Amino acid sequence: MSYEPKAHPAQVLILRHLLFTPQAGFAELQKATELTSDHFSFHIKKLIEEEYIEKLEKHYKLSGKGKEYANRLDTDENEIERQPKVSVAVTVERTGENGKREFLFQQRKKNPYFDFWGRVGGKVRWGESIIEAANRELKEETGLEAKFEYRLLYHKRDFNKKTGKLLEDKLFLCVYATEYSGELQETFEGGVNRWMTHEEFMTMPKRFKSVDEFLELIDKGETFAEREFFYDESEY
Repeated sequence: MSYEPKAHPAQVLILRHLLFTPQAGFAELQKATELTSDHFSFHIKKLIEEEYIEKLEKHYKLSGKGKEYANRLDTDENEIERQPKVSVAVTVERTGENGKREFLFQQRKKNPYFDFWGRVGGKVRWGESIIEAANRELKEETGLEAKFEYRLLYHKRDFNKKTGKLLEDKLFLCVYATEYSGELQETFEGGVNRWMTHEEFMTMPKRFKSVDEFLELIDKGETFAEREFFYDESEY
C-alpha cells in the first residue's frame, strides 16, 4: 500500500510550510510542526522516501510530486481539499428503423444508484484529453468506437432528500457523436446497454434526472449547465 502523507497532520504541516517558500531548513520546519527532533525526523524521512520533498545540502524543498500534492491543500484547514469528480458523459445518436432518433443508454448494475438508467461514461484519467477518455470508456463498456465532439460542461450535485447531505459532486464533460462503428456489447460487468428513444428513456422508473434535459441542452447549443438533484436514501 502506498504511503499517504495526509494520514498524519505533521506531514501536512511540513508540506504546507514548503508551499510558501522555495526551501527551508530542519529547524524552521521542525518549529512549524512543534514536534520533538526524533518525531520530526521520522516524518521528514517519510516524505523524502515517498518523494514529496527533496533534501538539499542543508535545506528541504518540495519535489514536483510534492508541489502538485501540496497545491491541493486547504491552507486554512491544513488538509487536502475534496474536489468534484471529473467524468466524461457520452451521447451517441442513431436513426432507428422507425426513423426516430435513438440514443445509447446504459443501466448501472453496481452501487451507488443500482439499476439507474443514464448515459455511458466514467472518470477522466490523469493526463487524458476529454475525447481520449470518451473513446476509452465507450470502447470498454460498449465495444463501439465513435467520432466525438465536445458539447457541454454539466455540473451535477446530488443530495439526500431527507437530510440535505451532499452525496456526490460531479463535473461532466459531455461529448456527442452520430458516427460510430462496431457491434454493440449489450452487457458488461457493471451495466446493460440499450438503444432507446428519449421518450422510452423517460418511462424508466429509475433514471438519472440530469439526462432528462440533456438532449434539449445539446439541441439548443448550450455549453454550460449546473443542477441540483435530490434522492431518497433507498435510491442511492
